[in-house]
Formats: sequence, C-alpha cells, structure tokens
Amino acid sequence: MKPTTRGTLAAALTCVATATAGAATASSAAAVTSVPVPVPLGGVEKALKVELPEARGELPVPVPGEPKGTRYVEGRLLPDRAVPQLPVSGGLPGGDVRAPLPHVLGSRFDHLAVSAPPSDLRALAPGLSVQAPVGQPEGDRYGLPGTGLPQAGVVTPMLQTVPAATVVTGPGL
Repeated sequence: MKPTTRGTLAAALTCVATATAGAATASSAAAVTSVPVPVPLGGVEKALKVELPEARGELPVPVPGEPKGTRYVEGRLLPDRAVPQLPVSGGLPGGDVRAPLPHVLGSRFDHLAVSAPPSDLRALAPGLSVQAPVGQPEGDRYGLPGTGLPQAGVVTPMLQTVPAATVVTGPGL
C-alpha cells in the first residue's frame, strides 16, 4: 500500500471516528431531561462543627414539541385553529433534603428525610380559533358570500402532571 493511500485511509477513519463520537455525545446530551443541582454545605458544617441538612435538587429541561396543525372544517373560510397549540414537555423540579433531629421523638428518630423526585409535566399552550365575517359563496344568492358577525375563541391550555413526595424519619439516614 502506498503512503498516500495509507494517509488517505487514516484520514477517512479519523473522520468517521470523530463523527461517531460527536453523534454519540449529541444524542446523550439531547436525552438529558433534568440537571442535578447540589447545595454545598460541607464547608459550613466543618466551620461550625455542627451537622447541617444535606440538600440536592433537580431542575427539568423543557422540550418543545411539534405544534398541532390547523384543521379545515367544511363551511368555514378560515381553518379551525388559526393559531395552533404548542406542546411542551418537561418536568417539575425535584429535591432531596436530609436533616438531623435533636432526639425530639426519641433516640430512634434522629434524622428526617424529605424526597420529592422530579415528575413529568405535559403542557399545551393556548390556541386561537377565528371565524371570518364573510362566509363561502352561496348558490341561492347568485354566488355572493353570506355575512355574519366575526367570532374568535381561545382554545384552553392543558397541564398534566402527577407530583409525589416521601417523608421518612429514622436513625442515621
């Protein structure tokens, strides 16, 4: 094999490897639905020499979806949804807090933990439906369109989620 052929082949393999690694990184970054947020309290604990609560959180990354298109209805000049609804999926933020208790409930209950995992959230933005004051041409009126009052309506937004939380007490959580 000539040196130029080997160099060309090496360059091609390097390009393929780089593209594959870039695609893997991009797909894993696109799959992230929440970002962890630690709350650093370790330095304060050491400085004050007391046990402080441990706290962590998760913030969701909202992802816009594909808008639902307009629908054409027979007898109307304009489509049913002039401004379509935009779906957005994401989540409610989650949190995890563990705190010491000063033996208020006895020696077996010295820690309290509250955990709220991030929950899925689906939403639809409001839409707009408009009817024009001029209708379709009518045969009994010699092709002239019918008239009426203009009408506008707001398509209501939608929000769906199921939040959850857990509270636990015990020794040395």
